[in-house]
Amino acid sequence: MKINKSINKNIFRGYDIRGKYREELDEETAYLIGLGFGTHIKRLGKTTCIIGHDNRLSSPPLYESLKKGILETGINIVSLGLCTTPMYYYACLKLKIYSGVMVTASHNPKDDNGFKFAFDESGNCKGKEIQDFLALILKGEFESGKGSITSYNIENDYITLFKNNLNFGNRKLKVVIDPGNGTTSIIVKKIYDMFNIDAIYINSESDGTFPNHHPDPCVEKNLDQLKEKVLEENADIGLSFDGDGDRMGMVSNTAKFIPTDKYMIIIIRDIIDKVAKKEFLYDVKCSKSLSDEIEKLGGRGICYRTGNSYTKAKVRDDDLPFGGELSGHVYFRDRWLGFDSGLYAGLRILELLSKTTKKVDELLEGINHYYSTEELKFKSSDDKKFLIIDNVRKYADSKNYNHIDIDGVKVLFDDGWALVRASNTGPNLTARFEAKTEDRLKEIEEEFTKLINELNI
Repeated sequence: MKINKSINKNIFRGYDIRGKYREELDEETAYLIGLGFGTHIKRLGKTTCIIGHDNRLSSPPLYESLKKGILETGINIVSLGLCTTPMYYYACLKLKIYSGVMVTASHNPKDDNGFKFAFDESGNCKGKEIQDFLALILKGEFESGKGSITSYNIENDYITLFKNNLNFGNRKLKVVIDPGNGTTSIIVKKIYDMFNIDAIYINSESDGTFPNHHPDPCVEKNLDQLKEKVLEENADIGLSFDGDGDRMGMVSNTAKFIPTDKYMIIIIRDIIDKVAKKEFLYDVKCSKSLSDEIEKLGGRGICYRTGNSYTKAKVRDDDLPFGGELSGHVYFRDRWLGFDSGLYAGLRILELLSKTTKKVDELLEGINHYYSTEELKFKSSDDKKFLIIDNVRKYADSKNYNHIDIDGVKVLFDDGWALVRASNTGPNLTARFEAKTEDRLKEIEEEFTKLINELNI
């Protein structure tokens, strides 16, 4: 393949590489990424990597081009083929091969694709590592060689991991499960049918066009079918998973959407007396009800920046028993291996429910209540969005607002907060607002929405 030096720099984002297939990212790009990846890990002294891909229609051709580039640098490949991102993570741990690439665009629209990648034991690349990797590719000085390829099926090992990790109680639950036609469709029944649950599946055929709804289970509107089915079946709970399987969304027995920060409250209430270290991580987008609850339980909350590559590494590096972020990534390290798996997150709440007579809604009784918006998105170019964040910070300073800048700008009021940050997965600004009353929420939202729109002209 011809090496194209005009590679789109904007696809090299904060946590991964991601862009629209054909328009921003194509087979030639994948080949270049393979050359760059193989070159970099070879210079680190690595000889072998693991690669896998999700079920998007564009993933197989990108995967083949990625393979070609890596092999031409002399790096050997363990090929997983079609798998979920958590299956890829487990293969890296199981085989003790920590260099790898997963071809996926996670929860992005069907026409997008991308690459999550790790050079070594430190985990998924992020921030400066990704920009340095781009610089290496643009330099165009690649290693050469002839690598070999071995196929490996991680499925049986992955299923066994679940079987050995969970211990259900006597209560048999009725559960509606919506894989959203994403990659979890290839394995969800094999795993969930091992346990004492009455599982009802919808949208469970693997289809990378995601014909029934957008593959993001943490956006409430994408769970309308799940809600309807939970009510129709009088089910105990509904679970949904994203396109590559590392995130989970949930609705209660009354078809009420349960955001991830509320899910985390349920889990922390359950495990806090079972773990030695009572410290838990959450990202800046999470509700104050979560930090309030951790404090009430006698634990310590750690507020951190958003981003799977960052939050997972922080939970690991600080040796925390559990952490997560509003987008649906959660990391169990009490008796799991710390990587984010939507299927496992779902089974942990089912395991908990199987040992109590309480409904999901009852498990959330007694928490401090705040009024919150969903995560709001504002289209903004990649070139402009970070400048806008700087101007939001200046605005907060001019108003003498208390604020933190661990990730974007989070303005802290006595009765609420406003968060404005630059998305690291697309050309967007994101915002979320929260307050003690609906009227105050409206005031905060109007103030900062107006500011964002004025700066974003």
